[in-house]
Amino acid sequence: MVLSGPLMADLAAPNSDARKPMRAAFMFIFIALALDMLALGVISPVLPKLIIQLEGGDEASAAHWVGWFGTIWAVMQFATMATVGALSDTIGRRPIMLLSMFGQAVNYVIIAMAPDLWWLMIGQIISGVTSSSVSTAMAYVADVTAPSERAGAFGKLSAAFGLGFMIGPALGGLVGQFDPRAPFWVAGALSALNGLYGLFVLPESLTHGRRAKFAWSRVNPFASFILFRQRASVRGLAVVKFLNDIAFLSFQSTFALYAMYRYQWGPREIGLTLTLYAVLSGLVQAGLVGQVVRLAGERASVVWGLIFGAAGFVAIALSPTGFFLLIFLPIGVLWGLAGPANQSIMTSRVDPTEQGLLQGALASLTGIAGMIGPGLFTTVFALFIGREAALNQPGAPFLAAAILVTASVVVALFATREPHTAP
Repeated sequence: MVLSGPLMADLAAPNSDARKPMRAAFMFIFIALALDMLALGVISPVLPKLIIQLEGGDEASAAHWVGWFGTIWAVMQFATMATVGALSDTIGRRPIMLLSMFGQAVNYVIIAMAPDLWWLMIGQIISGVTSSSVSTAMAYVADVTAPSERAGAFGKLSAAFGLGFMIGPALGGLVGQFDPRAPFWVAGALSALNGLYGLFVLPESLTHGRRAKFAWSRVNPFASFILFRQRASVRGLAVVKFLNDIAFLSFQSTFALYAMYRYQWGPREIGLTLTLYAVLSGLVQAGLVGQVVRLAGERASVVWGLIFGAAGFVAIALSPTGFFLLIFLPIGVLWGLAGPANQSIMTSRVDPTEQGLLQGALASLTGIAGMIGPGLFTTVFALFIGREAALNQPGAPFLAAAILVTASVVVALFATREPHTAP
């Protein structure tokens, strides 16, 4: 099924029947990303425990392996993401998303059967290559929504992430109590289900008249950055996203290790806490983003969201007990105001034919952030909890993340001054 009619005609007639397939397509993307994040959420509470089980070490040594796994995943994603973005602009979004979904299912099965840490590494390589569904989904949404509705649409997509993490970590924590490998089987099944769902339901969003001719120059992983050179109005916003992508990896790569070490939590407590964070984030991104943007504007949403994000990281780092961490958790979730508004401004500053290229470029930035973040934060964590640490401060990775987000506030204040109309 292909979305009928030119895009501009659809946008010019918001009450027409052409809007119905757009809404249906968006709902599929929402469900697909929720299932994708559910699979990731299932494994998040148990991966450090599985590493410790296979290696026979402690939290400090497991932190180094988590860092390596995250870095390898990011390297593979960066090496292939530009190709994925260019292909999605040429052959459409649908085949790229389906390949990603089934590839993730294979990855989780390999990890579930891994006899040693090197098999986990193979799984991470496959996962990095096939992790294109998020950036392609963003381009898909840009295809089927009006510019004035994109901030709210991206906020709802962020809520899909939250919905997946609402259920996934709690499920992974409960299942992982019995066997740290079991959640990976669950994640594999969810990814396969996601792919089958897309195979039979997902329509194509990119009409043939709006597809770009494939060029080998665009598959260079650095080639997509040409867009930032050509669109000065996007560069600063891309820097904001880049700094925040790095900061987010502090949470993704070290929170389970941090909670195990500082609060002596197990998979159950970690999973339930991640679920609570996801519930609160989902409420912010699904219920508040659109309203705040309408009332305060996209610029204010970006800046204040970043300020709340920096404060939330400081609160995590300095919470002496798990009780205090839970009390201060709602501060950090308001960080979710910034991402969708920032994404909306960027999509409004490029041409409709460049949406896939933009998302590929942003995903490449995320890949570079992924090369930096896991190794950086897990190394900082290991240094500040090791036997030779001059200062025992397990929250150090989150303090570093707070510094990065604070720097992005300054960049955002300058990058959002100009009106954001497409060239």
